[in-house]
Amino acid sequence: MATSDIQNVKERIESQQLVRRILGFFGLFVILGLTALGMVYVEFTLAQFIQQFPIWLDSVSRFLQPDFIDLTLATRQEEIGGLGAIWYTPTNPWTIVEAAGQTQLSGSLLVPAAITTIIVGFTGTVLGSPHALLFGVLGSERVTPFPFNFIFRGTMSAIRSVPALVWVFIYIALFGISEKSAIIAIATDTIGNLGRLFTDELEEIDDGPIEAISSTGAGRAQTVIFGMLSQVSTSFIAWTLYVLEINTRIAISLGVVGAGGLGQYIKLKLQFGSDQAYAAAAAGLIMVMLIVVSVELISSRIRARLRPGEDTGKGLVETVRGLFDGNKWLGRTDAN
Repeated sequence: MATSDIQNVKERIESQQLVRRILGFFGLFVILGLTALGMVYVEFTLAQFIQQFPIWLDSVSRFLQPDFIDLTLATRQEEIGGLGAIWYTPTNPWTIVEAAGQTQLSGSLLVPAAITTIIVGFTGTVLGSPHALLFGVLGSERVTPFPFNFIFRGTMSAIRSVPALVWVFIYIALFGISEKSAIIAIATDTIGNLGRLFTDELEEIDDGPIEAISSTGAGRAQTVIFGMLSQVSTSFIAWTLYVLEINTRIAISLGVVGAGGLGQYIKLKLQFGSDQAYAAAAAGLIMVMLIVVSVELISSRIRARLRPGEDTGKGLVETVRGLFDGNKWLGRTDAN
């Protein structure tokens, strides 16, 4: 290559780098400008943040002494508060059984509130999974010809576009703001999220088993069941467990708007505003973390067994780090 050609290439590369830098600075300027405009629009200022920061620190400090007096009905009646309730309850297991039966107190006792949260998340997942499987299968172009498969894909996309927090308000006319509405909202959300994951799995299966089943004279339904679904059955179970993790978090979030469980317990306590109420709310937050971490650890271990080449079971540190993943609390999966 001639010297002049090398020089031209060098100049062209430098010119492209200069353009990238200019575009980069321009993009950064636009982002910062939009951020500033957004802060002005919501009347958020740095001075306001600095002024409120000491108040926030004082509020956080009130969470540092959790009070488990509301753990069971017995700890409340015996006025066993603080961490002492944690030691008292396991040594008197009948108190847990007694508290579990107090469903009408799920908004004021930790044990029934925790049970309600788990039931809402689990039941919503179970009710939504069969429908997610149906929509996921029919949404695959391997099963439903184009463009008819987009009817089901579009339905799942529409469902995913509405958060579970909004679905629970849509179902107010059925059961009001309650655990029942939360279960149906989670089931609906599961159809959109899990169904999309199912569809994606079906798009990646091998054609060999399908052709082998078809060559035997099997009908369409048999080909779908034995040629397609048999290849992704373990993946379906693994994805369902993953969505269960997310739905457990959603169940807690829905409780904040009055749909029962730990979310409602924490909200009710914080409304009182006293130091004792904050201590009780702190105990509720600890219960939230215990439930979320436990569900994720169990789920990840099972998924690791089902798909050893793809999933690795989460460790405790990784699971705790996942508590700060806002997408999971809002019900957003990788499919979104």
